Amino acid sequence: MDVYLLKNFLGLFAATFFICIFILLMQFVWLHVKDLVGKGVEISVLAEFFVYAVASVIPLALPLAILLASLISFGNLGEKFELTAMKAAGISLFRIMQPLALAIAFISVGAFFFSNNVLPKSQTKLWALIFSLRQKSPELDIPVGEFYDGISGCNVYVRHKNTKTGMLYNLMIYDFSEGFQNATVIVADSGKIEITKDKKHLKLTLYDGESFENIKQSQQRATRSQQNIPYRRETFARKQLLKDFDSELSRYDESILQDQHVAKDVKALVHSIDSVNNLAHEKSHAQSEKLITRSYFGRERMENRELIAVEKNERYHFDVDSLYAVMTLEQRKTVTRVMEEKIRVQRDQIEYNALLLDEHQRYIRKHEIELHRKFTLAFACLIFFFIGAPLGAIIRKGGLGAPVVISVVMFIIYYIIDNTGYKMAREALWPCWAGMWLSSFALLPIGVFLTYKAATDSGIFNPEVWAKAWERILLKLQKLWTKYKKH
Repeated sequence: MDVYLLKNFLGLFAATFFICIFILLMQFVWLHVKDLVGKGVEISVLAEFFVYAVASVIPLALPLAILLASLISFGNLGEKFELTAMKAAGISLFRIMQPLALAIAFISVGAFFFSNNVLPKSQTKLWALIFSLRQKSPELDIPVGEFYDGISGCNVYVRHKNTKTGMLYNLMIYDFSEGFQNATVIVADSGKIEITKDKKHLKLTLYDGESFENIKQSQQRATRSQQNIPYRRETFARKQLLKDFDSELSRYDESILQDQHVAKDVKALVHSIDSVNNLAHEKSHAQSEKLITRSYFGRERMENRELIAVEKNERYHFDVDSLYAVMTLEQRKTVTRVMEEKIRVQRDQIEYNALLLDEHQRYIRKHEIELHRKFTLAFACLIFFFIGAPLGAIIRKGGLGAPVVISVVMFIIYYIIDNTGYKMAREALWPCWAGMWLSSFALLPIGVFLTYKAATDSGIFNPEVWAKAWERILLKLQKLWTKYKKH
């Protein structure tokens, strides 16, 4: 029986896992489609991108696949009355779930090691590749009848184009490489744009045209009082221009991302959190000491004066109210103005210190969130199994109909709760552990409740059960209303 259950479940799990990865991968690719389309990226680079993207969506695909597979598996058992036969033979639901629970436990452990060892490396390579693709120049494909701004510092307009020879006709080029005030306008009857052999520049060859450009800024400043700005007009039969256009993919240095939270395992995250916590505590203590002992309204002067007085066996006692009372109006205004300025300076210093410390706190929060995420993924796999398996046993519906609908609804609820907790932790509204474990705390009681109901053969999804419960509620309300009318 255990082998039979494992074969059914693992086959469904593999199928649903690849389906979930495909759906989430399409969503991920859609978010980054602008970094891929029109860049002339090689197939090997695209394959590399998809491999790293698959690794990045596994943390979301794994719990969803477990939920869907367990729902379908136990739904099939219930629909074919195999579950009923097992219970009739004296086998409890917990014993039926035991081999699958052990398999899910191994999967959860594997999910933790994946998120701790594999995911940081794949995330580093993925984001390094995304940054590289963003910096890559788009593939040169000048459209007809509209301005093209794919060339840095230029806008090109082409009225006609010969796709076979690559010749462009009726060109208009706005060159802003020297600044907007020094724009150059070039009009040509025909031309051709080619990429140099080193793939670092564009060579524009233009025929039968004119160019217009402003005279340089130095001469413009000399004639600023004049109403018209002088410009230069040039007529040419053939003209060549060279523009920077790097069509190669320049790889982003992965070492720059090594200090990011997504690139670290549990050991590195804990070390970074402790180090930055100590650094933040030292800075906070130093700032407090500086504020109190040196900059608290000129207190350092008072301390120096008191120190001198102690050395002379004397002490100065100041009564601020009495001193202020004997001042003239002008002296009071002067003192008030000086104190307001000192208060303003101290307030600015405190706000600046708070900003410096806030950077450390944000760094710590990001690392703590990533640290808890590695454990919540493994725990979510267990929770979704104990939701899906009893739910499938209760509804007794297999296939891809009701289980898919229920799985999607449950996963949306999980995603909303998890995302809410993440944002609360990120904005420091909640502690990081509370925000990241919110979804687990919310779904764990549901899993316990459904497992209990399935083990006791409760028909919580039976319409007759709900109808009878509603009748009992109405009957009690009617009795209460009758007593109320009598009184």
